[in-house]
Amino acid sequence: MDPRTPWPALARPRFLRSSWPWRVVGYLGTGAALGGVVGLVFLVLGAFSLVLVGLPLLLLSGPAVGGVERWRLRLVDRDPAPDPHRVPSAPGLVAWLRLRAGEQATWRELGYALLFATVLWPLDLLALAVGVGLPLTLLGTPLRLAMDGQETKVVKAYLVTSYPEAFAAALLGALLLVALAYPLAAVAGARAALARALLAPRDAEARAIGEVIASRARLVDAFEAERRRIERDLHDGAQQRLVALTMTLGLARLDAPPGPLADQLAKAHAEAGQVLTELRELIHGIHPQVLADYGLGPALVDAADRSAVPVAADVELPRLPESVESAGYFAVCEALANIGRHSGATRARLTARHTDGVLRLDVEDDGRGGADPVGGSGLTGLADRIAVLDGTLTIMSPKGGPTLLRVEIPCPAPTEGSVSSSPRTASSSGRG
Repeated sequence: MDPRTPWPALARPRFLRSSWPWRVVGYLGTGAALGGVVGLVFLVLGAFSLVLVGLPLLLLSGPAVGGVERWRLRLVDRDPAPDPHRVPSAPGLVAWLRLRAGEQATWRELGYALLFATVLWPLDLLALAVGVGLPLTLLGTPLRLAMDGQETKVVKAYLVTSYPEAFAAALLGALLLVALAYPLAAVAGARAALARALLAPRDAEARAIGEVIASRARLVDAFEAERRRIERDLHDGAQQRLVALTMTLGLARLDAPPGPLADQLAKAHAEAGQVLTELRELIHGIHPQVLADYGLGPALVDAADRSAVPVAADVELPRLPESVESAGYFAVCEALANIGRHSGATRARLTARHTDGVLRLDVEDDGRGGADPVGGSGLTGLADRIAVLDGTLTIMSPKGGPTLLRVEIPCPAPTEGSVSSSPRTASSSGRG
């Protein structure tokens, strides 16, 4: 597999047989050509700026050159260079210009464009002339001798009068073409590193990552808000209608005379009651009311009470941010459900604490162990959700048990007036 950049590959024997020498020549060649065009454009804009017409265009030429150079970096650097610019908060050209004029990245790109137009492209051209032009000129000596007749000059300095001398010069050109490929790649690497440092600095990458994390956190918050809205709609709408329907069917059953009609009403009444029970369980699974009203502590104790395997709950928690409470609750619920379905455990233990700004949840069972989170246990999605909150989900499950699932989510310490969310700190429960 080829490395992502040419300069770490210089020591590899396959470097000359890879595509990197061609990519290096393409990068330096396009740099020399583009730099000449940029220099000409800057001369024209500089003349217009004398009458204050070209100043805005001169300023905005930096981002244009920066965008092209970040794209051109792909020739010798397979690690994409992120765009350091922010997205305007308002539409329109004025908002875009105001944002760009106030960004450090714009001024760095303008400085790079000026350096590119005055210094860098001549260096690119010089590197190509020495690393490619000189060897190719020597390689063409026999052909030029045949075209010129009895003698020809090599590099405008050495006179060649015979074919042995011409082929000796061609051999020297071939050797130089191979030997100079390595320093030429090093020059391209240094050139690309300078471009990346000015056009895609690490702080831009960190800011881009931070914006992605923040957007993912906003998506989680929006998802939680939508979950609560669905829960309220089901609770206040469909559930109330089912309750009314069940009561109506019950009254009709009582009023109906014994016979087939009464039997059908009794069956419909039982089915309506079953649907109502399933709807209540569905609502509880979407967003339990105890979690919204009292917080994570009582919700975890309630989940332990409803577990199929007896659970010893040791929970001492304050109120925490909603997204943290929701992620912690569903992680524990999934763990308890897996214990009941797959572990063969006879008992489990739940420990929940908030210390040093970190929520820690431990669920341990005495089952057979060997749990694999990749095997469809439902924990992979929960791990992704916890990762959005900068948290971690760890599973330790050797063959033969025990199995320990640990959730750690950083979250701010609660205020002094926060209400403890655990009605008891230790309990044994279960429906086993």
